Amino acid sequence: MNSLILAIILTLLPLVELRGGLPVALINASKYGVSQYLIFLIIVVLNILLIFVIFFFLDYLHKKLMKYSFYKKFYSFYLRRMQKKINRFEKSYASIGFLALFFFVAIPLPLTGAYTGTFLSWVLGLNRKKSFIAIALGVLTAGIIIFLGTLGFISFLA
Repeated sequence: MNSLILAIILTLLPLVELRGGLPVALINASKYGVSQYLIFLIIVVLNILLIFVIFFFLDYLHKKLMKYSFYKKFYSFYLRRMQKKINRFEKSYASIGFLALFFFVAIPLPLTGAYTGTFLSWVLGLNRKKSFIAIALGVLTAGIIIFLGTLGFISFLA
């Protein structure tokens, strides 16, 4: 059962998120006889709830933490690293709107999850409700892709 807790922790971590936590959870769910659909639901809901936490952090805690040099350096590093993605996203957003945010989060690649989608929405000042819906649907879609891929991988090994 500790490996399921590890999977939940992985899901809550930036960079790993659903893309790392869900496969670990699904593989271990079958070992412990836990429903894979229940695990899927828990992991996806946790990842969607992260959107609120991230917006809260960016809205209220970010300004306070910018006073600390360690955080300021980390934020600057992250922003520089994300600049290409932000620029590409802005071009896509100009043409297809919130679908761009949905597709950005829905494609399960590194640095395209709920954390980055929420950060993009916040940096660009996008509508919060529409962003939440686009990011949440993107997380659900990415979850389904990863779920099906992981189940295929598990059945291939069995």
